[in-house]
Amino acid sequence: MIMRRLIDALADDTDFFIEQVQLTAIVFDNSDDVTIWATTFFDNELHFFHLGLTFQQLDLLLRVAAERAEALQEDVADALATVRDWPCLLEYNSEANPPVPLPNVALKLSCTYPADLFEDEEEGEDDDTFDISMNADSEEAEEYESGQPHNIFYLEDVFLRIEP
Repeated sequence: MIMRRLIDALADDTDFFIEQVQLTAIVFDNSDDVTIWATTFFDNELHFFHLGLTFQQLDLLLRVAAERAEALQEDVADALATVRDWPCLLEYNSEANPPVPLPNVALKLSCTYPADLFEDEEEGEDDDTFDISMNADSEEAEEYESGQPHNIFYLEDVFLRIEP
């Protein structure tokens, strides 16, 4: 099955909603930040994305993970109590630990941009800078092109679907 980057499926970079989300990994970047690796069906195709969170937002997502919520909260607590090296990875992409669905949940996301985009605008052109650029013909060059949003998103809000 082919999996695409979610950012490549968006028509523009405005806030948007996704449903049918499955968590495939939780990465503790440091003692303050968390990144979720996830998948979603968007336009009837499987897409992957990364979601930058605070620990408070992570706790909210874990609470809406239905029957796996308690086990996930224990996994996170155990990892945080024992982690010695950052980043710390909890994976949910095997038969023993399958991806974690977030049923009846819609996530409102916003795009992120490279930090150097705003630095370039403030500083203007500087003739003394040394530019290390990627081969313009490579696929990576397009991905890291200044001004292009990353495949990392911020969580704006979480909505639950209430069935009558």
